[in-house]
Amino acid sequence: MGREAHSNKGGGGRREGQSRHVPVMLQRCLDMLAPALEAPGAVVVDCTLGLGGHSEALLSRFPEARLIALDRDKEALRLSGERLAPFGDRAELVHAVYDELPDVLDRLGLASVQGVLFDLGVSSMQLDDADRGFAYAQDAPLDMRMDQTTGISAAEVLNTYPPGELVRILRAYGEEKQAKRIVSAVVRERDKEPFTDSARLVELIRDSLPQAAKRTGGNPAKRTFQALRIEVNGELTVLQRAIPAAVKALAVEGRIAVLSYHSLEDRLVKQVFAAGAANTAPPGLPVVPERYQPRLKLLTRGAELPTEEEVAENRRAAPARLRGAQRIREDAE
Repeated sequence: MGREAHSNKGGGGRREGQSRHVPVMLQRCLDMLAPALEAPGAVVVDCTLGLGGHSEALLSRFPEARLIALDRDKEALRLSGERLAPFGDRAELVHAVYDELPDVLDRLGLASVQGVLFDLGVSSMQLDDADRGFAYAQDAPLDMRMDQTTGISAAEVLNTYPPGELVRILRAYGEEKQAKRIVSAVVRERDKEPFTDSARLVELIRDSLPQAAKRTGGNPAKRTFQALRIEVNGELTVLQRAIPAAVKALAVEGRIAVLSYHSLEDRLVKQVFAAGAANTAPPGLPVVPERYQPRLKLLTRGAELPTEEEVAENRRAAPARLRGAQRIREDAE
């Protein structure tokens, strides 16, 4: 579920954070937002700055646009700050969670913006830093907080949540069919010794699953780790607030592009966009008044998937789903 692949091939003496990045479905995101960002003075918000690959491309492609970029991860802001330094005051980086977008725009004195981009999920920086505990492939402290200055860790969730709540989280956020088996094992083991690291959890999941379940869908710990990460960071709760807020922030003719990495995120985005693109008039009206007309026009038919070439360039693009919408009317008074 990572966003940017990166490598240091030929990097030599590059500074940290300056390695080559391959943001997911970059060209399609830029093309989708382009009609709204080509006018002088356009403002675009990158709600998920990460390592700054999408932001750098937006600033390069639209030389008269101004960028506001949000991230809850201070390390991401530091690294991206280096990367985006050549753009000077065209880039404003803000330490914020993306549902805080209305407050950020208010503080900056902006009533509306022309473009918004979301690239959801975990950034490569977080996945590839073993100490953060996001990846199940390497042993690390069970942390998973995107903002390490606040909130509870994945270890605290595992060690303190009631069994029924853990089962709900694994089913709802990880779509884990074996949730009950895994949680039974977790509760049994945490009573002996609290969980602190990822390797012990991965081993426990492997041991508690039936053979058939281990043979499908890659690493058997993947779904549990996804569920814990979503819970720790309140990702779906935040997204439920953030997508409507971003749509509301769009000026007429403004555009929004959202990259999701699992069905729960994608469904939420789809619902907000569909509601905005719907005619809300009561049935039978001979003429539909302005206040019932759609506010949005959908820019994708369903969700667009990455091409084979895009996945070859960045294997973390494989689960990505892209949806876009354009604001066509002001909200009804």
